Amino acid sequence: MELKEKLVSSFLAFENSVDVDAYVHDVRSEAIKVFEEKGFPSKKEEAWKYTSLNKILKEDFSVFPKQENALEYRDVKKYFIHDIDTYKVVFIDGKYSSHLSQTTHDGIDVCLMSAAFSKPKYRLVIENYFNKAATKDSLTSLNTAFSSEGAYIHIPKNKLVEKPIQIIHFSTGNESATMLQPRNLIVVEENSHVQIIERHQSLTSNAVLTNCVTEIFAKKRAIVDYYKIQNDTENASLIDNTFIKQKQESVASVHTFAFGGELIRNNLNFYQEGERIDSILKGVTIIGSKQHVDHNTLVHHIEPNCESHQDYKGIFGESATGVFNGKIIVEKEAQKTNAFQANNNILVSDKATINTKPQLEIFADDVKCSHGCTIGQLDESALFYMQSRGIPKKEAKALLMYAFSNNVLSSVKIPELKQRITKIIANKLGVNIGFDL
Repeated sequence: MELKEKLVSSFLAFENSVDVDAYVHDVRSEAIKVFEEKGFPSKKEEAWKYTSLNKILKEDFSVFPKQENALEYRDVKKYFIHDIDTYKVVFIDGKYSSHLSQTTHDGIDVCLMSAAFSKPKYRLVIENYFNKAATKDSLTSLNTAFSSEGAYIHIPKNKLVEKPIQIIHFSTGNESATMLQPRNLIVVEENSHVQIIERHQSLTSNAVLTNCVTEIFAKKRAIVDYYKIQNDTENASLIDNTFIKQKQESVASVHTFAFGGELIRNNLNFYQEGERIDSILKGVTIIGSKQHVDHNTLVHHIEPNCESHQDYKGIFGESATGVFNGKIIVEKEAQKTNAFQANNNILVSDKATINTKPQLEIFADDVKCSHGCTIGQLDESALFYMQSRGIPKKEAKALLMYAFSNNVLSSVKIPELKQRITKIIANKLGVNIGFDL
């Protein structure tokens, strides 16, 4: 049975296994119809022209993973940013792990989607925000249809969340192939500020496909800093769909660090619904072997006097493939828009490939919009200069590539996270600093 048929036929059993109210039930029922009609995307679609799911969809994925051995903290400690105190929302094979998590209802809600779906006190937030930012494409609809667990974060007005929130999804590999579909809902009310770190991590070499959807709502003058660490095993694939709606004077930034996994597709969508909004999208990709990373971004400027800044760096070795498809839409009413987009790439192997496609759709006349992409190799003169100063060639290459990606890394606002990413990058570039993740 093909995966699409397996998922559609499993939907009724899924609905019978969860306790939901009529609102969520109706949303799920409509979503499965959309997926059944559209199916998985193919390369015939323009947005998926350079990324094929055919290989990974051939796996016989378990749609409802078995719950077996619980993980101990010592077994997964290295995947946490444990140098600082954080709230933690941890899932094992799609199910909440209470002993690895640290949630709170003390002035803010950092808890579970399953609780939000079932408890009356969360009903108003669910009805106002759940599935209100996500588009109705096939993969997002598939996640909506099977949504039952994930992180639920609600920050009320005028709150500075004192410590970051970590969302971590572990796959144990108890089965030969597992499909996970976590759903996150994050609502940050007026004048509030939150920092969030997200990671998907497989613990074995068994195949795993994660189809994740995150909806973020940044209200008036809210600040949201979101960091995605993608450093999974080579048999893990991730389709990450993030939708962000911003209101007046809010600032939302997403940093995506893509280092590991067989196939990663990041769909990142910003919708500006107010004036004086700032949207920041930054990323570093360093991959080799036959890895494939695809960044597909959208910033929709709807109101005047707003800004967006995109800066993506890619380093591709061996037979790796990179894709960047960045779209900026500026509506007629969005005068005084300042939109910047850059995608710079280094190919360190003759077999590596990068496909980059910046897009601008501008309907306003008083704007500043720029986009550009570069594809090249390391500067040989700089490399020669460093070697002439006694730096070995391997270390010289690593230093040049680190400097290439450093302007993205420098904007990370959590020092301990910046240190962790720096060490991962150093390892990816072949510099031995005694750190292994």
